[in-house]
Amino acid sequence: MIDRVFLTVLDSVGVGELPDADAYGDRGSDTLGNISRRVPLKLPTLQTLGLAHVANVQGMSRVPTPLGAYGRMAERSKGKDSVTGHWEIAGIVLERAFPTFPDGFPKDVIAEFERRIGRSTLGNYAASGTVIIDELGPEHIRTGSPIVYTSADSVFQIAAHEDVIPIKELYRICEIAYELVGKGMNVARVIARPFVGKPGAFTRTANRHDYALTPTEATLLDAMTAAGHTVHAIGKIKDLFAGRGISSSVHTTSDEDGVNEIAKALDTAGPGLVFTNLVDFDTQYGHRNDPIGYAANLERFDARLAQLLPRLRAGDLLVITADHGNDPTTPSTDHAREHVPLFAVGSAVRPGTDLGVRSTFADLGQTIAEIFGVGPLANGTSFLRDILR
Repeated sequence: MIDRVFLTVLDSVGVGELPDADAYGDRGSDTLGNISRRVPLKLPTLQTLGLAHVANVQGMSRVPTPLGAYGRMAERSKGKDSVTGHWEIAGIVLERAFPTFPDGFPKDVIAEFERRIGRSTLGNYAASGTVIIDELGPEHIRTGSPIVYTSADSVFQIAAHEDVIPIKELYRICEIAYELVGKGMNVARVIARPFVGKPGAFTRTANRHDYALTPTEATLLDAMTAAGHTVHAIGKIKDLFAGRGISSSVHTTSDEDGVNEIAKALDTAGPGLVFTNLVDFDTQYGHRNDPIGYAANLERFDARLAQLLPRLRAGDLLVITADHGNDPTTPSTDHAREHVPLFAVGSAVRPGTDLGVRSTFADLGQTIAEIFGVGPLANGTSFLRDILR
């Protein structure tokens, strides 16, 4: 009997383009595969879970019998952002993508935003977050005007130096933006992007905060908490679901910190779901087109995973997946429309179970719903009976 599920999302660790990738400008994207062709990857733990069965990792051979179940998942929702991916895992399939603003937000929207916050702004164009603070950071320090920018995703991002606009004030500004462009225009997320340092050496801090739209339908998390089950969120999970369906949560400062929290939960969590997002893959390496750093983070996670697996108890299920791709070897610095890996391991799981290519991320949510007896969700097909011994 499974009574604890540890669901871990490796943010942006995609395993190859989806059939409709060309419509998103992502033809040829293959986050894991393309990294492995630039940087030799040593991921022995993920290899034992079946990584070579689901991803084209150069130099990695297939193990005859992976430790658990393995497969790939395709995203059915329109879009390729973190909110869309996580919501679909939890059972929501979006028929329309969240709006994007590749040419910046309308002038009247920015003017209204400036009126509400009592400050002028800088930027208002699509850019890499690290690049734009290098470009506009000095002027921001001089003027006190926050930096507004977006990307290929549905985001309204606000960057500010912590010594110029204190964190509390930056969060207040983001709450105003959320009312204007989130609730008002259906933009998926407003993101606070604080940074520190001097011109030429700015660095973003761990005080990032995401203001996401409230899920449009009931999710797996809602169903679980309504039935009295515990949902513990690690990392930005609470933000992505606007706090809904969450029993407890912990903020993390890095992927290392996130894995530490998973390890802690293995020792202390009662029955229920522990839902984790490890975001550094995406923010620190994917968006910065840093395949060497991405590869190193994959290897760090693989080493930590080797320490976690022996600590699983009878009744535990560990699931590893992703929410989209972000290929650091392509010219784009944005998310990519890719398949995501799916690994499920635990004492109840039959080793070597091939789950194929799932037609929606919601199959995972439906499976967890069946485990806890809270389904069925609106979307997805459970694969629970396929994986049990």
